[in-house]
Amino acid sequence: MILPVEYKLPNALYPINQSTNQPKQLTKGGSRDNVTRLLGGLSRIRPSINFPRISIMNTAKLKVPVRFLFEGQFQHLLLLACLVPGAIYLALPALDGSLWLGIPDQTWFYLSIILAIVHQVVGWFVFRFQLVFSLFSRLFGKYDMVVWGIIFFPLILLRPILTLGVGLADSGSLGSFRVFQIIAGIVLLIPAIYTGWSIEKYFGVPRALGGDHFRQKYREMPLVKEGAFKYSSNAMYAFAFFLFWAIALLTGSRAALASALFQHAYIWVHMYCTENPDMEIIHGKKFGR
Repeated sequence: MILPVEYKLPNALYPINQSTNQPKQLTKGGSRDNVTRLLGGLSRIRPSINFPRISIMNTAKLKVPVRFLFEGQFQHLLLLACLVPGAIYLALPALDGSLWLGIPDQTWFYLSIILAIVHQVVGWFVFRFQLVFSLFSRLFGKYDMVVWGIIFFPLILLRPILTLGVGLADSGSLGSFRVFQIIAGIVLLIPAIYTGWSIEKYFGVPRALGGDHFRQKYREMPLVKEGAFKYSSNAMYAFAFFLFWAIALLTGSRAALASALFQHAYIWVHMYCTENPDMEIIHGKKFGR
């Protein structure tokens, strides 16, 4: 790409004869003055180039101490140690080895739990190391959020796929009242879809990706109050995770329902143990998203 460059020459380089409005001629007798004028004029030449600027978060100004890396993570581990056995306890009666795509329901279930943990631990690592060390910005420069998106989106998209795998392998284990289950599943699907639409239209995908950990402009944006965010500033956590409940109910799977309960509870652990402390650092107050 060729950048437009405009060189502005100072008057000292080509002085104008006021009476004729023409450039003055350089004379032999004043050669030393002429050379001095030329060199002085050249030294003041400044190319006018408009480069795009990326306002990366100034973490030095935030003064985030290294110990903040693990803020809230003891509580995170403690709650996780309670949630995992609880989810397994609820799912075990339904896990009988039934298959979908040749994969047993136990495998689908444990993969859904493991992926949720991996996803949120990766989220902790990226957010905290970005806040404290600007790690991604130092490594990838203006592509820091692109790299994070390449990591984040496959993880978030795999989560409902694995939950669906649990549901289809364990289909029907919730027993009777299938009509009620299907109706409830459709009802819960509506706010989940509406929240996804609200994120794209009002919140913005880069900001939902945690843009306030990477860019100053996202830090300075006000709370979104349109769409699903009109009903909760934490709409992504409050409503979007109804998708997992909807999948479980539509497939009639007890194991998928246990996975959905775990994933919805665990995202709130992430909110209170990781994101809420981050928001206090970034915004100087409790700041729900």
